[in-house]
Amino acid sequence: MIRTLAAALLLAAPAVAQTPDKWRGVEADHVVRNFTFASGETLPELKLHYLLLGTPHRDAQGRIDNAVMVLHGTGGSGRQFLQPQFADKLYGPGQPLDLAKFYVILPDGIGHGASSKPSDGLHAKFPHYNYDDMVKAQHAVLADALGLDGLRLLMGTSMGCMHAFVWGETYPGFAKALMPMACLPVEIAGRNRTWRKLAMDAIRADPAWAGGDYTAQPVAGLRTAIALGMIAGSVPLRQQVEAPTRAAADAAVEARTTADLARADANDQLYALDASRDYNPQARLGTITVPVAWINSADDFINPPGLKIAEAEVGKMPKATFRLIPETAAGRGHSTHTWAKFWEADLRALLKRSE
Repeated sequence: MIRTLAAALLLAAPAVAQTPDKWRGVEADHVVRNFTFASGETLPELKLHYLLLGTPHRDAQGRIDNAVMVLHGTGGSGRQFLQPQFADKLYGPGQPLDLAKFYVILPDGIGHGASSKPSDGLHAKFPHYNYDDMVKAQHAVLADALGLDGLRLLMGTSMGCMHAFVWGETYPGFAKALMPMACLPVEIAGRNRTWRKLAMDAIRADPAWAGGDYTAQPVAGLRTAIALGMIAGSVPLRQQVEAPTRAAADAAVEARTTADLARADANDQLYALDASRDYNPQARLGTITVPVAWINSADDFINPPGLKIAEAEVGKMPKATFRLIPETAAGRGHSTHTWAKFWEADLRALLKRSE
């Protein structure tokens, strides 16, 4: 996939750097010692990177009561939420997450961004993390690094959307409201599992992958995985407008493939896709009792609306609503989750009904 703060809150975060973006904030790392994964594997030091925007507010009891965490998708990082289509619609004066009122936390998940990942050096010896591990690590950042015992709001996009459902079940009531966008709360199966497995198989089948111990990227396998990801993120109506000829479509493919290959790491991509292998919050959705605004889009290849899964599951959560954004030529497919203009009003309504 892609700010001022009270210094007292950074005591447990040794590495701090300023970001060069329009929405300036603080970047920091939290290191968890001897982190144990669901697989039973351990890591002596797990580095968790995060970005902080805005200023924390404390209530009469001294608790921070204005924290919002936003969780990214597969292959992304917290920095993606600095992009204009997201940040410029949400963080400014009078906007839904006005940084004069809210304290926004943008973590990099395990295996992503500047957090610990296979490409740091362990390669295929890196622990095989799953979504439960990623949520556990996010909680460690909030509780241990930032001293939080709750969130005003938890938002999540794509993989982060799935994390939101895991959060709601694992830490009931920790977030006063949930806004999951672009996912389904059921086992990864059918076409969604198929494209992921094909991408993983392509990487593993490339002889240059060498069991994960490659010295140069396995380009053939990566190219196929990137191609499958392109299809998964495709936007039919918009692409027909933007690439109305064969030459235009071919040029767009080559440009995207070249750009993605330049920054991709095979093990990081393989692990990130594999992390969804045992995700399945379906049976415990009823334990999520806080207000939920769940948003999907009709042009999402990964979560096709024809399955009618969302309509069947939303009623299990007593305070949940579901809205399907219609397909139009202005749509962004699966990536609609990062374009706030499509769902800004839903966010405002959720904040109002969860006061």
